[in-house]
Amino acid sequence: MVGMLGLADRSDERVVEALGSAPRTSSAYRHLLDRGRAAVPAIRAGLRHPDPGVREQCCKLLDHLLVEDAVEEMIGMLDDPIPAVRVAAAHALSCDRCKSDACRPAAALVLAPGLRLLRHDPDAHVRAMAVELVGRFVNTSTEAADALVRAREADRSPTVRKKAGWYAPGGAIHRRA
Repeated sequence: MVGMLGLADRSDERVVEALGSAPRTSSAYRHLLDRGRAAVPAIRAGLRHPDPGVREQCCKLLDHLLVEDAVEEMIGMLDDPIPAVRVAAAHALSCDRCKSDACRPAAALVLAPGLRLLRHDPDAHVRAMAVELVGRFVNTSTEAADALVRAREADRSPTVRKKAGWYAPGGAIHRRA
């Protein structure tokens, strides 16, 4: 299918551009994911693209292809004006299941931005994803545990309260960890 849409013979930068075209998003995404680390420079450049859809897809690609050099850029994406981009960035920084290698950002880099999102982001979806980011450190940070308990008890979104309850001390996910 990639060949049918004319992506196979294009530069990675041109394929990143195709992430913003609804009919080509899926093929472009698969093409870049198949290219693996070779496509990472173009994907990182896509984080600065004016189209929020391209930025979101680049965050999703880096979820699978995260490299240490891109962690700071992904943290910067937590401040994107578009909630879907912030959700994708928080997921990329928190999810271990999607990673094909050992690049997992340390608490020293991502906990403070995660706490900020959990406490202050106006979008409930972003706060719910921040629960996962903060939840990564619940066993090693009293600040993370306290923030999750506060979110469980007082967040204005019932979804965020429920999810925070899973990750907070005593919650179902906390108990499994």
